[in-house]
Amino acid sequence: MCGIVGIVDAGGVSFSLYYALFALQHRGQESAGISTYDGSRFYKYKGQGLVAEVFDEDILEFLDGNVGVGHVRYPTTGGNLPENVQPFNFRFKNHFFAIAHNGNLINARALREEFERKGEIFSTTTDTELIASAIVDEFRRSENIIDAIVHCMRILRGSYSVVLMLDGTLYAFRDPVGIKPLCIGKTVSGYIVASESVAIDALSGELIRDVRPGELIQIDESGMNSIQLAISAHMAHCIFEFIYFARADSVIEGKLVYDVRRRIGEHLHDEAPVKGDMVSPVPDSGTSIAIGYAHYSRIPYLEGLMKNRYMGRTFIKSSQQERENAVKIKLNPIKEHIKDKSVVLVDDSIVRGTTSGHIVELMKEAGAAEVHVRIGSPQIIAPCYLGVDMPTREELIASSRPVEEVRQRIAATSLHHISLPALIESIGLDMKDLCVGCLTGMYPVQIEGEVCSPRIVDIAGGTYQTELESFERSHGSKNK
Repeated sequence: MCGIVGIVDAGGVSFSLYYALFALQHRGQESAGISTYDGSRFYKYKGQGLVAEVFDEDILEFLDGNVGVGHVRYPTTGGNLPENVQPFNFRFKNHFFAIAHNGNLINARALREEFERKGEIFSTTTDTELIASAIVDEFRRSENIIDAIVHCMRILRGSYSVVLMLDGTLYAFRDPVGIKPLCIGKTVSGYIVASESVAIDALSGELIRDVRPGELIQIDESGMNSIQLAISAHMAHCIFEFIYFARADSVIEGKLVYDVRRRIGEHLHDEAPVKGDMVSPVPDSGTSIAIGYAHYSRIPYLEGLMKNRYMGRTFIKSSQQERENAVKIKLNPIKEHIKDKSVVLVDDSIVRGTTSGHIVELMKEAGAAEVHVRIGSPQIIAPCYLGVDMPTREELIASSRPVEEVRQRIAATSLHHISLPALIESIGLDMKDLCVGCLTGMYPVQIEGEVCSPRIVDIAGGTYQTELESFERSHGSKNK
């Protein structure tokens, strides 16, 4: 669930890219990178670690130019290796090319084998390099970047939101069903495309809208243009963005994530009320859900766990042992709040169950009389192939176990997951426009060995549906 950003700004982009990546740090904590272009020269810098660890003022001053792309990485395809740090940068036929990607390709192995048969050499183990190869392979023949991106969309299977810099022009596009988020914003002297609207907020910009599934956005010094390349019967927005991954203050597909999670908490109380002394979140992703539960139930909201704010997300640690060790130093129980209390403990999800078990144990060791666990997602019963590091069915605690057995394993007094209909109602989108593969085992793209309901209707041939931005017209801009 990486974070990507692309900016075109007459005042320079390096510091803006840095602040935008900082706002997207929750989407990836293993590496960060920025590439810029000043009209004649390519600049790039990337490294492993958090944004603030990779960059400093001198580096940002070096990254000159008015167009650039940035990336924070959470690995799915490809390991945590230095060569996999994005953006990826190329030079060919006197063109400068940089690309960053959020998502996961289902057919990555088949594409790699096909390109290798043609003599292609790869320097990374990521599917982002495959996207670059698909684009460059066609661009080499046609010298038309739009044709190259259309070709790319035709052969890719899976999820992808992409920012691409070709010389002084920024391109951004989403897969035809829009699994991964991507939005457009207007800054004082330019434009920004980013995974979440919080990156736009960080630059005091104005959110225009989401990039539409199958849409290509083109931005250069003269303005912004939109081309619809693919059309689908229904979308497939990742439901986990609303439950966990997105920052609560982000707006995704027109929905404020905080309000979605607050409504999830209200539905949780409707479905499984309990007489508790306090409602406590598992911070931070459970916080807004717990606030909704507390408000609706009129049970006092009181934090029972204090989070070490300098710890990353335990869910995206690369091994189970790392996750378990991280929980011990990430969360500290507030014993004075918990002792002898009946606690309603609210969290976003249960994946493997070991972390939930450790948290319940922490609460009981701190003196809680009862721990009633309420979860803001239905049981996760199937792996995710599209960009969230959900493990195999064997590792998923709810895949083959009823709720009561899971309750016993995590030693909770009671356990309830929100129902899927209540979750859909909380989000406010049609279920047909959401990817619920991990919750139902039904996927929106063709995956070998899985039950699928593909949604793509058409990817353009030689003609494209073009739409000039109404935002530009309404603001009286002279930009195209």
